[in-house]
Amino acid sequence: MRRGRWLLELTLAPDERTTLEGWVRRRKTAQSLSQRARIVLACADGKANTTVAGEVGLTRLTVGKWRARFLERRLDGLLDEPRPGTPRRVSDADIERVLVRTLETTPRDATHWSTRSMAEVSGLSASTIGRIWRAFSLQPHRTESFKLSKDPLFIEKVRDVVGLYMNPPDKALVLCVDEKSQIQALNRTQPLLPMRPGQVERRTHDYVRYGTTSLFAALDVKTGEVIGKCHRRHRSVEFRKFLDQIDAAVPSGLDVHMILDNYATHKTALIRRWLAKRPRFHMHFTPTSSSWLNLVERWFATLTEKQLRRGVHRSTQELEAAIYSYLEMSNEDLRPFKWTKTADEILASVARFCYRTSDSGQ
Repeated sequence: MRRGRWLLELTLAPDERTTLEGWVRRRKTAQSLSQRARIVLACADGKANTTVAGEVGLTRLTVGKWRARFLERRLDGLLDEPRPGTPRRVSDADIERVLVRTLETTPRDATHWSTRSMAEVSGLSASTIGRIWRAFSLQPHRTESFKLSKDPLFIEKVRDVVGLYMNPPDKALVLCVDEKSQIQALNRTQPLLPMRPGQVERRTHDYVRYGTTSLFAALDVKTGEVIGKCHRRHRSVEFRKFLDQIDAAVPSGLDVHMILDNYATHKTALIRRWLAKRPRFHMHFTPTSSSWLNLVERWFATLTEKQLRRGVHRSTQELEAAIYSYLEMSNEDLRPFKWTKTADEILASVARFCYRTSDSGQ
C-alpha cells in the first residue's frame, strides 16, 4: 500500500526542455532561475521530490513548491514575480509641472534653469530634477548654434553637390577644394606642465604669435587623397597657383569636377580666364552658409584636432612643416570619407528644421 501524496506527472514539451536546458547552461542566468530549471528537469525525468531535493541541496517542500508552480503556470511560474517597492513620492503631475516650466519658462535671474533653481521653485530635490531631465533628455545648460542658408538656388546646389558624391561621373575626378586661412603659428608664454596620473596637461592661456599661413587643399572624394599647398596669403593669385598644381597632378585624360564655396577668390576674372583655357575643369559651388556640404572641411577638422589645436610652432616654417608632415601621413593611410545622406533626405531634414524654427514663437 502506497503512503503519502500522489505526485502529479510532469512532462515537458520540446521547446520547454530546450528553454530550461538553456537556462541551466547560460552563464548569465540568475542562480535562482538556474536552480529552478534543474529542479523541473529532474522532476520531468520521473524522480521523486525527496530525490531531487538531495541532488540540488534543497528541502523537499521547496522542490514541491517549484514543481507545483511549473504545473500551474509552466515556464512563467519559475520567474520571480514583481515585488512591491517604496511608493512613489513624485507624481506624474509633479513631473509634468517640471517639464512645462523647463521648456516654457526661464528663471527671473538667469537665461536658463539649473537643477538647484528648478528645485527651489518646484519643491523637489535637485537630484530628482536631474533624474527627470535625464529621463526626457533635457539639458538646459547646453546650447548649439545653427545657420540656415538663404541661397535662392539652395535646392539645385544641394542636388548638384550630393549627386557628385553619390553618383560621380565616369572618367572624371571629383575634388573638394577649399582654403584653411590664417592658421597661426603659436607658442605658449611659459613651458607646459605635462600630463601625469591624476592631472591633465596644463598650458598657459596666453600665447606668442609667430605669423600665419594658409593651406589650400583638394580632397579626392573617391580615394581620400589630399593635394595641399601652403601660402602666406590667400588671394586669387595663390588660388590660381594651386589650380596649376591640381592640373599637373591629375592625369590629362580625366575631367575635374571641383566642389568649392562662394569665396570671392574663386570667382575673379583671373580664375575665370584660367578656367576658360581648361575646359576639363568644372566648378560646382556649395550654397552660401553651407560649408558642411564640402567634405574637405571634415579633413580640415581632423588636421586641427591632431596637429594644430595643441601644436607648438615657433615660426611659420615649423607650422608649415607640421602641416606637410600630417598631409604626407594622411596620404599614406588613405581613408576616404563616405557621404551617406541623399539630397532628398537633406532637404527633408532642412524642411523639418525650418518648420520648427518658424513655429517656435520667437
